[in-house]
Amino acid sequence: MKRLGILICGALSLVLAASGGAPAQTLKDIQGAWTLEALFVEAGDKKIEPYGRNPKGMQIFDPSGRFSIIVFRAGLPKVASNNRETSTPEENATILRGMIAYFGTYTFNEAVKMLTIKIENVSFTNWEGVEQKRLVSVAGDVMTVTNPTVSSGAGVAKIVWKRAK
Repeated sequence: MKRLGILICGALSLVLAASGGAPAQTLKDIQGAWTLEALFVEAGDKKIEPYGRNPKGMQIFDPSGRFSIIVFRAGLPKVASNNRETSTPEENATILRGMIAYFGTYTFNEAVKMLTIKIENVSFTNWEGVEQKRLVSVAGDVMTVTNPTVSSGAGVAKIVWKRAK
């Protein structure tokens, strides 16, 4: 398993280098609040938008090593009863499939531009307590994250964030 992680990280580094991406230089480059610009998953020759067009989201990396990430599909339906405790199973399923929220701690390896997150709590409970690695590239006010661990089970996510002003 460790060897697979090393291979994935190496492959992600090669993809970034080949694409001409400007990697983050320091930990300070990733810290702060970011708003979601785009999110898609590449699975073979398919490009999937798991949160639809124009997803909404925010991520925050604070200087103490804590993070929070929230992503929503635009236009999620309202709960008919106006009470989240009495929403229907169908409403719950639609809303849950259209969002992910998680938080925990993070470290950033400046030498290889690798972000490691340790997830404490998450709406997709299979990730609770899990550690994930993501390749990060920051150019100006734009952060691009390559995530080989997607909640849909297959593919590599590309997430583009813009620094919140």
